[in-house]
Amino acid sequence: MSDNLTLPAQQGSTGASTEALLKVEGLTKHFPIYGGFPIKRKVGAVQAVDNVDLTVGVGESVGLVGESGCGKSTTGRLITRLLEPTGGRIEYAGQDITHAKRKQLAPVRSEIQMIFQDPYSSLNPRQTVGTIIKSPMEVNGINPAGGREKRVRELLELVGLNPEHYNRFPHEFSGGQRQRIGVARALALNPKLIVADEPVSALDVSIQAQVVNLLQKVQDELGIAFLFIAHDLAVVRHFSQRVAVMYLGKVVEVGDRDSIYNRPRHPYTHALLSAVPEVAMDDETENRERIRLAGDVPSPISPPSGCRFRTRCWKAQDKCATEEPPLLQIGGNTEGHLTACHFPEDPSTEARSEDVVMDPALKAMENDGNVSKS
Repeated sequence: MSDNLTLPAQQGSTGASTEALLKVEGLTKHFPIYGGFPIKRKVGAVQAVDNVDLTVGVGESVGLVGESGCGKSTTGRLITRLLEPTGGRIEYAGQDITHAKRKQLAPVRSEIQMIFQDPYSSLNPRQTVGTIIKSPMEVNGINPAGGREKRVRELLELVGLNPEHYNRFPHEFSGGQRQRIGVARALALNPKLIVADEPVSALDVSIQAQVVNLLQKVQDELGIAFLFIAHDLAVVRHFSQRVAVMYLGKVVEVGDRDSIYNRPRHPYTHALLSAVPEVAMDDETENRERIRLAGDVPSPISPPSGCRFRTRCWKAQDKCATEEPPLLQIGGNTEGHLTACHFPEDPSTEARSEDVVMDPALKAMENDGNVSKS
C-alpha cells in the first residue's frame, strides 16, 4: 500500500476521537408541493428531515437506522451538500458549510465522500473502472506521486480487486465487485468522512459481509469517519460505535452501541430491535420481547402533532399529542444516551409478560389459531 493512502486519526479510549469532525444542528429539509392551474402555488411540503442533531467524531463510525422513508438518505445527501438544507446548520471541521457556495465547498468536497446505495446505477456504464475512479482526482486537480493510473491500481488492490481490472467496464463485474469499485472511488481523494448510504442493502448476504468487512478494514487502516446509513440493525451493530435512530424525519434516540442494543428506552427502538430476525437452535429467542406495530409510517406531508410516533405507540397519552418530547438524557441512561420520549420504556429487551401487538386483525387471527389448536 502506498504511503499517500494513510490518513492519521487521533483516537480516544473508545477507539474514536473525542474531537467532533461533523456537527449537525437543527438540520431540516422540506420539499415543497405545488398545485393549482393555471398558476401553480405552494400547497404544502414533504417534511423529509426535521430538526435533526447529529455529531460524528474523527475516525468514528456512527450508524443511522430507521424504517424506509424516515429521512435517512436525505440526511446523508444534506450532509454531503448534494441537497440544499431548508434550515439548520452543518459544521465540518469547524467550518460552517450549510449554505456554502460552489467555490467555498471545493476544498471540502474532497474530504467528504459518499458511497451510494445502488452499485448498478451509481457507476457510469460507458466509462471504464479506471476512468470512474480517476475522475475525482481529475476534477480536483490532484496528481499523486507516480501518476493517477498507479493510484487507481493501488486503490483497486486495497478494496480486494485485481489491478488489471483497470480497463474493464462496470457490466463485467458482479454487484459486490461494483460496490467495491464505489468504495475505491470514495477513497480516491483520501477523505476524512464517508457517508455510506445503505451500501450493502442491494447485495446478497454473503457479499454483504465481505463489503462490511472491507469498510471496517478501510476505517481501521486509514482512520476515516463513517456515517453508516442502513435499515439492517445487525449490520449497523457490527460496524458502528454509536447509533442514532430516526423516525419520520426526527432522531428519537442516540447513544453508544451497547446502550441502544441492550438498554433502549424509546418505544420505537424497542419495536425495531424486536423485529430483527435471530436464528437459534434452542429457546434462546423466547427471552426476547415481541412487538408488532400496525400500519405504515404516517405521511411526512402532515405528520402527527407532538410526538410523531404516538399514533403507533402503546404508551401514548394526551401529553404526547400536545408536547413534542425533547432529545435529552433521561434517568437511568448512560452519558451520551439521549432519548426523545415522555414515557420511556425500561432499559431492557427481555421478554414481556404479554407481547405488544398493535394490529387488531393479527391479534384476532392468533386468538382464532389458539382456539382451533385447543
